[in-house]
Amino acid sequence: MHISEGILSPPVLLAGASLATAGVAYGLKKMDMESIPKVGVLSSAFFVATLIHVPVGPSSIHLVLNGLMGVMLGWAAFPAIMIALALQAMLFQYGGFTTLGVNTVNMAAPAVICYYLFRGAVRSEGAKMAAAAGFACGFVSLTLSILGAAASLLLTQKAFLAPVKVVLVAHRGGDGLGHLHLARPLGAAQGAHGFGEDLTYGRIGRHPGTLVSRADSP
Repeated sequence: MHISEGILSPPVLLAGASLATAGVAYGLKKMDMESIPKVGVLSSAFFVATLIHVPVGPSSIHLVLNGLMGVMLGWAAFPAIMIALALQAMLFQYGGFTTLGVNTVNMAAPAVICYYLFRGAVRSEGAKMAAAAGFACGFVSLTLSILGAAASLLLTQKAFLAPVKVVLVAHRGGDGLGHLHLARPLGAAQGAHGFGEDLTYGRIGRHPGTLVSRADSP
């Protein structure tokens, strides 16, 4: 769920950067030397997983893994996710540096919420309880991330309401619904399995509310 540069308003970017800075600082404070390898491995997994898109019909899906990272890392998910997103922006122009704060908050905040909601149940000795908690963790983290991305767009411009509705309906329906002036269709979100939509946005199109995907924008 990457929002590219040139979409969000300065107040939204500033708020995202401030929240991300606070989250990363607290996450670094909570980290110890023993957890650094685990943070590095999960950050690398997030970096790779969110770049691999699997075609499904007219759309595509990709792993998100922020729920898993939250349960395993807690607040350390903030620096882990920010590093992965920064490398994606630098190496592949995926997302952007001005939107790094907003994208980090949209992905890492749900991870931390899932840490507090599901850490006990996921680590329980009962296999059924752990499986159910993992299922719920993936769904909740993905849903909250999509709602965060939608809120970021709506706080920028009310004209984004139409494409935001399509994003939310596609997430709930999980069937790769139409693209609504997107250069390519939105991917279906399979929340229960930890899959997420490609919410990479590019420049504003010819009229308000029209989004052009990063890969197809000039």
